[in-house]
Amino acid sequence: MVRVNPREPDGAPVNGPVTSKSAVPPTPEAARSAGAASGMPKVTMIGGGQLARMTHQAAIALGQCLRVLAASESDPAAQVSADIVLGSHDDLDDLRRAAEGSAALTFDHEGVPLHHLRALEAEGVAVLPPSKALHFAQDKLAMRVRLAALGLPVPEFADLAGDREAARARLVEFGESHGWEIVIKAVRGGYDGRGVWLVDGADEALAVFDQYPSDAPALLAEQKVPMRRELSAMIARSPFGQGAAWPVVETIQRHGQCAVVLAPAPDLDDDVAEQAQQMALRLADELGVVGVMAMELFETVDGALVVNELAMRPHNSGHWSMDGAVTSQFEQHLRAVLDYPLGNTAPISPLTVMANILGAPEAPEMSMDERLHHLMARMPEAKVHLYGKGERRDRKIGHVNIVGREGESMESVRERAERAAQWMSHATWTDGWDVHS
Repeated sequence: MVRVNPREPDGAPVNGPVTSKSAVPPTPEAARSAGAASGMPKVTMIGGGQLARMTHQAAIALGQCLRVLAASESDPAAQVSADIVLGSHDDLDDLRRAAEGSAALTFDHEGVPLHHLRALEAEGVAVLPPSKALHFAQDKLAMRVRLAALGLPVPEFADLAGDREAARARLVEFGESHGWEIVIKAVRGGYDGRGVWLVDGADEALAVFDQYPSDAPALLAEQKVPMRRELSAMIARSPFGQGAAWPVVETIQRHGQCAVVLAPAPDLDDDVAEQAQQMALRLADELGVVGVMAMELFETVDGALVVNELAMRPHNSGHWSMDGAVTSQFEQHLRAVLDYPLGNTAPISPLTVMANILGAPEAPEMSMDERLHHLMARMPEAKVHLYGKGERRDRKIGHVNIVGREGESMESVRERAERAAQWMSHATWTDGWDVHS
């Protein structure tokens, strides 16, 4: 575990003075005690998806009931929390209703308009991470520019905003300078492969640009990084400036979305792992991030690191920590936004594998309940986390964690995790096992 400026519960520094350049003042005690009848502070999370649902699970153990701003009573978090505000993250009044009486307002997703968050901050709401930091998770171009200015490794990129003729000319110049080994991305709004075009040559790149709606978020072009694999460095930072990092993990992508996470990343050089953790901790401090943050990275073919994306919230690459680490990312996020001392991020096993349960092309006739029954009978060590979502192709409807046993290989644990996830999504065993035999 990597720590920066830890402190005792009474606020006294343990390892010297705080050096954070952008620490956020701790939430006033009056706001902290205004929440629940239990006297525990209340946290509001914007968005009712699976991340809010799993954060609620962590909140219960801390004596809290997470308040959630959800679009619908059927949202994953709205199904389980007793404190739900129905509304839209695009509506300032709905955000105000959700934030009322909360010690902190945080996020299940980064899609909240920044001008709304600035208005809440001006009214005294503790928005964590603050709008000035969240901006760099919302805007890929702003993120690239800021990281480059800080000297962090990023792919070469070109801004394709503004006048379309001039932007098209910039695309041609950038593409030719990189042998058309480029990627085109929407500056805002893309995730899980959406808003990303892995183009094959000039004709395809120009077709993407020419067909892209003029009223949609701007585009940027990036150099296609020759990479060995994708990594993720998950860290947490508190308002006090304390930081902690989990082991760097490898993420396996399929169809542009995370399918499997290997924790820790196999055969990753210790120096490279530490470099990734320190990059993430330094960036969080520079930007004033509060809460957990994922820095998604490319490991290049020559072993260097390049920053790909940022997420300032709990993240798919951290789900393994629910069963494989002393402190999960969801508990840690709550600790951070409440300015509690951060928890131990050490793994509890030499290896853990998370496999996403992704919706099959057609939902199986066997119910999810029966599939879970069979999985528990065959693989009692599998830890299943279901999100309460309807099944559709490639939709993330849950995940499975397998915590490795002493002496097991990563290949063995990964095979079992993927076998379990395949069963839960397709009701078929990859090894041909017959549930009725």
